[in-house]
Amino acid sequence: MEEKIKVVVVDDQYVARSFFEIQVQMSRRYELVASLSGAEQAIAFCMANPVDLVIMDVMMKYGLDGLTCAKTIHLNNPRVKIILTTSTAEARWIEESREAGIDSFWFKEYSDVPLTEVMDRTMKGERVFPDSPPNPDFGDAEKTDFSERELEVLRELTRNLTNEEIAEKLHISPHTVKRHIENMLVKTGYKNRIDLAVNAKALGLVVHEDDRMENRPQKGGNRL
Repeated sequence: MEEKIKVVVVDDQYVARSFFEIQVQMSRRYELVASLSGAEQAIAFCMANPVDLVIMDVMMKYGLDGLTCAKTIHLNNPRVKIILTTSTAEARWIEESREAGIDSFWFKEYSDVPLTEVMDRTMKGERVFPDSPPNPDFGDAEKTDFSERELEVLRELTRNLTNEEIAEKLHISPHTVKRHIENMLVKTGYKNRIDLAVNAKALGLVVHEDDRMENRPQKGGNRL
C-alpha cells in the first residue's frame, strides 16, 4: 500500500483550519499529522517530525506571520512542499513567495482552482500560482482600476497616516498623495479618506506589511 502524504495545516482561524482539515481527510492520498494555530509551531513540528506538505495562512494574530515561517521551513528542509494561503486580496505576497522558493499560493476567497487540485499538482512537483491577482469590487470600482501607486498610498492610509507621513514613506510630495486620495474617492464613490481606509482594510483589498508582521517577536522575546 502506498504511503500517505503527511500534511500539516496551519491557520489561526478555526473555521479555515477546519476546512483545511476536511480537505486533507477526504482524500485517500493524504494524512493529517498536525493542525496548528500558529506558524511558529509549524517550524518546530517540521523540524521534529516527518512532513511532506504544509498548508499555511499568511496572516497570523499571534507570533510570526506565515510567509516568514514558510521561508524558514523551506530553508531548513527544502523537501517539504509548502502552499501559502490568504483570505485577503493582497497580491504582493505572490511574487515574494515565488522568490522565496515557496511551492504554491492559493487565495481562499478568490481562486477558481480547488485546494485539492493545488495540493495534487504541488506534490507532483509543479509550482501553482494564480494566473492573475484577485480583482474584488471596491466601492464603485474594482481593484484593477487603481494604479500601483494608488494602492501603495491606500496601504499607508490603512495605518491612519497623514498625507505628510505617507509622502515621507513613499518619497513623494504631500500634494501627490492628496491627488491620489482624491482620485480614489472619485473612482470608489466613498465620501472621505476614512471610508477608503476602513473599507480597504475590511475587504482585505490591501494589507500593510506592518499589519502582517506586527506580532513579530521583539529582541529579548517580548511580543510587540
